[in-house]
Amino acid sequence: MSDESFPPEGEPFSSEGGLFAPEGGWVVRLLDQSGASDDDVVEEIKGFPTLMQANAFCQAYVRDSVERCRVAGATAREVLASWFAFGEDAEVVDAGESGWRSSGELEDFAATPSTEIERDWRSIDPRGDVLVSGHEPDDEEDAADDEDDDDADEHEEHGEPDDGSWPLPGRPS
Repeated sequence: MSDESFPPEGEPFSSEGGLFAPEGGWVVRLLDQSGASDDDVVEEIKGFPTLMQANAFCQAYVRDSVERCRVAGATAREVLASWFAFGEDAEVVDAGESGWRSSGELEDFAATPSTEIERDWRSIDPRGDVLVSGHEPDDEEDAADDEDDDDADEHEEHGEPDDGSWPLPGRPS
């Protein structure tokens, strides 16, 4: 047996650019392309359990940012110009060469509009329910949503429409 430690530094099993997350998980840094902030950092999102998830998040986040910069009839070049002026980039902190980079896919993103699933970064965000509508739901809203879901499930179980037309006229309620 050799005196070398396993895993060797920089190999696939180390926390620097490897498969396993550093303590606390991988961190994704969101960068403002507009230069509105001094260091361009908008936010750091912590807790990605795998590098694969952190990379997928970055890709979907940038894809979504490109789509938000796309206007009807814009050429790929115009979409890119808009993204560089107003969009947000994403990178995995301390992932080295194993981290996803937008530069390799930006031209494709600009040339080809994405599907909803390709830009769904929210489903892989380690923070869980991410603020989408401008406010976080409180307990009362959650309870109301649950009650609405229960009503819909009850109607579906009996083959009833959930459009308010049940019971139908002339049928017992």
